[in-house]
Formats: sequence, structure tokens, C-alpha cells
Amino acid sequence: MYTRLADLYDVIYAKKDYATEARLIHGVIEGCARTPPRERRTLLDVACGTGVHLSHLRTWYDVEGVELSPWMLNVARRRLPDVPLFQYDMRHFDLRQRFDAVTCLFSAIGYMRSVDDLQSALRTMARHVLPDGLVIVEPWFTPDRFIDGHLHADVAEGEGIKVARVAIGRREGDVSMLDMHHMVASSSGVERFFERHELRLFTHEQYVSAFAAAGLVPVFDAEGLDGRGLYVGLASARASAALAAQRHTSRATTLSA
Repeated sequence: MYTRLADLYDVIYAKKDYATEARLIHGVIEGCARTPPRERRTLLDVACGTGVHLSHLRTWYDVEGVELSPWMLNVARRRLPDVPLFQYDMRHFDLRQRFDAVTCLFSAIGYMRSVDDLQSALRTMARHVLPDGLVIVEPWFTPDRFIDGHLHADVAEGEGIKVARVAIGRREGDVSMLDMHHMVASSSGVERFFERHELRLFTHEQYVSAFAAAGLVPVFDAEGLDGRGLYVGLASARASAALAAQRHTSRATTLSA
């Protein structure tokens, strides 16, 4: 996965509002900031992809990223040559430092294939967060929300290139299978390629249990960044009430910014 697609990823998702999503994440972190907060906090983005979220989040934080795909990582390094970016599996990495916030966005957590994988990833993220920090995870769909047989088609355009994508989603047990067919047109001709993405349909209870097993207090925002929800794991139970009171205010403030 994310081989040929890596170079087309930013064209396909050009309409995704990364800037607003970054402001929403910043609002959540600000709502749980230590008092008084440090002048410049740190953030690690796990499964950072091509680095677009990081390019916006660095407005407020000293950022670093972790990504498994070498092809996606190459794109991120071209975008952010001065940002530390590492190739690691989210289940098993050790950067030997801790951050004020660790994020895992755009449903990348769904690529964990088992509950054990989910728990390993959350434990690894938790080991990289400071005592009063946050682990913020945007989930994939839960089993009751995934539509078996869903069809999707879109067309995107970049400089000298057009991409058409048709996707078919189906379910096999607790795994969603996304068959993605791409057609890429440029002055050199037309290219076709196929990728299959398999994402686990974890339940809400499985997410909550994985956060708890990692020593994090989970708070869930059902709306999240774009309707998929957002889990915020608090390394300090003291911050739970503060986040619950401020998350909706943070959303309104960031959306109007």
C-alpha cells in the first residue's frame, strides 16, 4: 500500500481541510495545557503520511513524525526537510523522548489488524507522552457505522495530471476491505493501478479498553474532525474534567478563527 499512491496522495486529498483540522487539534491541546504552559510545546504525529498535518501543526509546536511507508515518508521529507521524521511501525518504536501531545490522525489506527495490535500501538504512543500530555487518535469506523458494499468515486486534478478513483467497500467479519481502482492521466498517457486497504472495525469499547490498558483516561468526541470521532487519552486524570468542559468551546473557537 501507499507505493504509487504516495506521489498522488496530496492531489487526491487536496480538498481535505488540513488547516482547520490542525486548529481543532490545537484547540483540544490548549484546553488541557499545563498551567502555566511552556512557551513552545512538542508534538509527535504517528502515521504522519505526507506531512500535511505537521506542516500546519508546526505553527504552534516543535513537531516530529513517524511513518511506516517509505514512499509516503519520502514525500513528507520533501515537504518538511527540517522536521525529524522516522520510519517506524506504530506498534513498536522508541524515539527515547516524550512529547506534550502524540497524534494519530485520518483513521490510520484502523490499519491495526487485531485488538493486540491496537493495544500495542496505544501503549507505544503512551510511552512517548509527558506526564500531563495527550494522546489524540482519530478512529476508523466502528462496525455499526461501516456500510458494506459502499461505492465511492472522485476525480482530482493537479499540475499536468488528473486522477480518477473508484472504490468499493466491503466487510469481512471485523475487517473493512477497500478496493481502490485508480486511473491517472497525464501528457505521457494513461496509467491504471489498484490498491487494497484493509482496516479493522474496532468497537468503541475496544478503543476505550486499549486507552485504559495504556494508562490513559479516554474522552470521546463523537463528531471529531470530520465526523469519524476523536479519542483523547489523557495521561493525567486531572485533565479529564477540563477537556470535557472545553472541547466544544475549543471547536467553536477554532472553526471561527
